[in-house]
Amino acid sequence: MVVDDITAALKQALLQRDSETATTLRGLKSVILNAEVAAGKRDTGLDNDEVVALLQKEAKKRQEAAAIYADAGDEARAAKELSEKDIIAQFLPEQLDETAVAQLVEGAIAELGASTMQDMGKVIGAVKAKAGATADGGLIARIVKEKLSV
Repeated sequence: MVVDDITAALKQALLQRDSETATTLRGLKSVILNAEVAAGKRDTGLDNDEVVALLQKEAKKRQEAAAIYADAGDEARAAKELSEKDIIAQFLPEQLDETAVAQLVEGAIAELGASTMQDMGKVIGAVKAKAGATADGGLIARIVKEKLSV
């Protein structure tokens, strides 16, 4: 389970006195705990898919914060956010590359008979159902938009 991997990595970071990794992993454990309490699953815990969804959300937050810091000219904070994102990414499933996502999109467009931008939501939903956590939603949306606007 992903939670067990995070716990093991936290212990390792503490033993190695890696404060940045330890702090990031503690934050992740806190986010997971808060989600468990909110969902009423404190005793059973969240399943792997729910934890992966939380981790993706946290990674996206770090990416967006890094972009904001970079735009403001604060490269040190941007680098810190990206470093935290890299730590989180260790626990996420391997992401599909752009070519693989494009193939899934083309397949979904053909399967659904989509031809206009009004079909974009259906196509994105179908691709996300097939790809699950292995494809970035922003990438899927961009490729679907490109294919349907042609």
